[in-house]
Amino acid sequence: MYPTHVQIKEVGPRDGLQNEAAFIKTADKVRLIDRLSDTGLRYIEVSSFVNPKWIPQLADAADVLAQIKRENDVTYAALVPNMQGLERALAVGVDEVSVFMSASEGHNRSNINKSIAETFPVLRPVIEEALRAGKTVRGYISTVIACPIDGPTKPEQVRAVADKLFELGVSEISLGDTIGVGVPTEVDALLHHLTQHFDRDSLAMHFHDTRGTALANVVESLRHGITKFDSSIGGLGGCPYAKGASGNVATEDLLYLLHGMGIETGVDLHKVQQAALSMEQLLQKPLNSKLAAVAKGEQA
Repeated sequence: MYPTHVQIKEVGPRDGLQNEAAFIKTADKVRLIDRLSDTGLRYIEVSSFVNPKWIPQLADAADVLAQIKRENDVTYAALVPNMQGLERALAVGVDEVSVFMSASEGHNRSNINKSIAETFPVLRPVIEEALRAGKTVRGYISTVIACPIDGPTKPEQVRAVADKLFELGVSEISLGDTIGVGVPTEVDALLHHLTQHFDRDSLAMHFHDTRGTALANVVESLRHGITKFDSSIGGLGGCPYAKGASGNVATEDLLYLLHGMGIETGVDLHKVQQAALSMEQLLQKPLNSKLAAVAKGEQA
């Protein structure tokens, strides 16, 4: 039995755009987010408050958050790596704070330049201060299936990191197949282990489609009762620290799958397709999503 309703968490403006080489104007980012706010999506990750020297594409995070047209029923979130980033995010009224780390030591060191054990003391004050400010905190765990450096990741490794993040006050954890190598049997093993220890409602899945298995992994996750999924408009994105990791599962492709299965999302697929086509025109390159290609063909 599959869930009757699923929540889509749109990460395109952050995770999708952070890999783009040419700087996208602030006004264009704002325009994209405003379009997404009008699709029925109730959660949009707007940007990241990391040091601009690491991700120059998102150097305008504060300006973007200050300029978007906010809808009352949409949560506007941002990724925050440390206290300096949190101060900047709170100053422009972020709704939810996201913190991030990896389940594998190799990727964590590559991504954050710290061991897993060294990362928790950095995240603790960020989470505590965000909670004091009345914000919810979401945790990202990367490389939950495999790591480009360490190889396969054991479910027990993921559980250990999740345990600590929940202990620190995170209310939800997004489980990322960062390099897009996972297949349904591996997702089954991971979720079979984790759902014995954590409430399903506190878990979300974040699949990359590097090898074309993202939607199959979504179906497997649905079978385990997972009802929250991250996705990116047009399939934009990828991991800047994992060579060859292509984009996230496309929001419009995910919507087509869910709606076809009779699962409600509250999101207008046509509007999402049109937003994806506008990004394709802006970026001047074809997107990874199947439904964007279908929409373009229908317009031809």
